[in-house]
Amino acid sequence: MDQTNPSQPPSPASATPDRAARDAELMREIEDALGDMSLEDMMNDRSGAMRGAAPVKGERQLRTGTIFRVHDGEVYVEFDPKRQGVCPVTQFEQEPKPGEKYDFFEERFDPFEGLWVISRPGATHKGDLDNLSAGMIVEARCVGMNKGGLDMEVSHHKAFMPAGQVDIRHIEDISVFLGEKFPCKIIELRREKGRMVLSRKAVILEERARMRDQVLAELEVGQTRTATITSLQQYGAFADIGGVDGLIHIGDISHERIKDPSELLKAGQVVQVKVLRIDRESKPIKIALGLKQTMSDPALNAIGELEAGATLTGRVTKLMDFGAFVEVAPGIEGLIHVSEVAHERIPTPDKVLQVGEVLQVKVLSVDMGRKRISLSRKALLDRPAAPERSGPGRPGDRREREVLPARADDPAMRKLRAKFGGNGRELKGGLS
Repeated sequence: MDQTNPSQPPSPASATPDRAARDAELMREIEDALGDMSLEDMMNDRSGAMRGAAPVKGERQLRTGTIFRVHDGEVYVEFDPKRQGVCPVTQFEQEPKPGEKYDFFEERFDPFEGLWVISRPGATHKGDLDNLSAGMIVEARCVGMNKGGLDMEVSHHKAFMPAGQVDIRHIEDISVFLGEKFPCKIIELRREKGRMVLSRKAVILEERARMRDQVLAELEVGQTRTATITSLQQYGAFADIGGVDGLIHIGDISHERIKDPSELLKAGQVVQVKVLRIDRESKPIKIALGLKQTMSDPALNAIGELEAGATLTGRVTKLMDFGAFVEVAPGIEGLIHVSEVAHERIPTPDKVLQVGEVLQVKVLSVDMGRKRISLSRKALLDRPAAPERSGPGRPGDRREREVLPARADDPAMRKLRAKFGGNGRELKGGLS
């Protein structure tokens, strides 16, 4: 279950080189995505494309609107019954009241809210930006995407999130975040360039670190936990149980045999697992999880319906020196011991049976605890006829029976002769 998990926080001894490497990688992500383009240019282009109109750099429409609501630091404005906008209350000298009219510039259209993002003439966002700094956790909304990541917005300020900072695991299609609001960490803020870079991944990592110690303190073998599949390997699946990963071995994924975990699982899937083992001495801690242990075993249900004496049709799946395995139902196999294959003595089952052969068998016994079924083939076959006797001896015994001399005439013999040998009958059966 060894896995180096890049999503877990580094130890203090390795924090400095690891952080330097991560910072360098992050800067490459940002430069690859933005290049020389400012966030203002990128977001203006994106806004025009989302409206279905050709972007015109620097062009803004001035309109007069009526205040109809002030709520949670936002001022909502109506231009006409089908056109509304929103701007921060900080752009007013004092809080406006519903019914008052003001002039506004239309900055861009937010298709997720169905509102125009607007601003008052001469107003700037510098006051708001002064309240932000790198390292802060802010709520942001995804308003668009590009080849390098997501276009974000924080309190009407444009921001960018590189694709590698969206999650701790790889997400094939990041468009699923369009229109969503979620907490992010400001990992770069350069006011002179109008650049704000966010990371959702950093928030997830910090949350995992907070949860890790609590989860490990409460974790016990036998517990059932909710887990999220984080990655798939040929030998099993890694799952996050709340800040710490455990391994579901391929043999513990399903009661049925599978060749690859991807047959039943995918990254991001939420499942219920059982804690099988915890190795707290290893670094990192190793946790073995079981998925099939939380599900009923269909094989047990099927075995429970079998009774000794029943006749079944099955297919030979494997031949061993000691017997033959026969599948009597999907996923359920029984064993015909070599002594139950045929009436005659055979050295190995392959003298009589072949893999893939379909035959009828009789159930001799069912062991629910060990999930074992004993079968017999010969019980349904006619017993071969016994060999003919070659003499007075027992079948197969070459020694002839010893001939005893005639018994002497005595009172007992005379009584027998009188009782059974009357009317001139000759005595037989050994009386001589």
